[in-house]
Amino acid sequence: MSPTRLPVPLLGVVPPLCTPLTPAGEIDTRSLTALVERVVVAGAGGVFALGSSGEAAYLDDARRRTVLETVCQAAAGRVPVLAGVIDMTTARVVEHARTAAGCGADALVATAPFYTRTHPAEVADHFRRIRDAVDLPLFAYDMPASVHTKLTAGILVPAVQDGTLAGLKDSSGDEGALRRLLVTLRGLGLDRTFTVLTGSELAVDGALLAGAHGVVPGLGNVDPHGYVRLYEHARAGRWREAAAEQDRLARLFGITATGDPAVMGGSSSALGGFKAALHLLGVIDCPATAAPQVPLGDTERAAVRRLLKDAGLLA
Repeated sequence: MSPTRLPVPLLGVVPPLCTPLTPAGEIDTRSLTALVERVVVAGAGGVFALGSSGEAAYLDDARRRTVLETVCQAAAGRVPVLAGVIDMTTARVVEHARTAAGCGADALVATAPFYTRTHPAEVADHFRRIRDAVDLPLFAYDMPASVHTKLTAGILVPAVQDGTLAGLKDSSGDEGALRRLLVTLRGLGLDRTFTVLTGSELAVDGALLAGAHGVVPGLGNVDPHGYVRLYEHARAGRWREAAAEQDRLARLFGITATGDPAVMGGSSSALGGFKAALHLLGVIDCPATAAPQVPLGDTERAAVRRLLKDAGLLA
């Protein structure tokens, strides 16, 4: 399958797809196909496979390939497929990037190297080597809480200017730094060719007002229509309506905090909440998360159900 031409800039809602699993931990391709269909029909501008919401860190290479093959086939050229190629070292990332290109992905998403400590010059070289190895648009993924390296404007802007980077997924949580980056890009005339997507699901209206091109919301798996409405209100300048939709989504985001912090990590709670919601909505067959994450129990799933009802997603 040949890649779809990536819009420049890429606009809209780009859900970071969850990866449905069977009880045995295999990729549930039927459910994954249904999830892709759900977000595409809702009006997504693209899909992002194998990000944090896709549990990429827990999947071996064969399962990662299955995810990409399934998503590319399900998208069928209707929307661009962004493929996460996240790994610790440049060599491993390049391997994932070549696999993604072979599966038909339209763009790549990579973090800075992690585990080892890196200098900004080394981070810049990391992205340059990925782009040189695989001829697909490359998005930088800024998530310093997990990678322990902040992608500063000093790293990003030169990489935009020399054609290394096509976009940014900003999950830093640093709204001030994102705002300053957007101002810098506009001042250099780069905002028309470089895509900036916010991963801050609870402040999408603010990011769009500041000039971001779109959003990559994990909660968009659960309520893609809500994020599309939010984006469309913002694009039309209906900021009061955008804020109201953002408030509703902020309440629904409570599904990520239903897990008991005494027995599970925040990632287990959030991903478990997304998957429990998708299971309750009939989108996926099984709410299992990858080991060793602790699954949600009956009490937590009941809380997710209540939040779905409050949001108008369940009767």
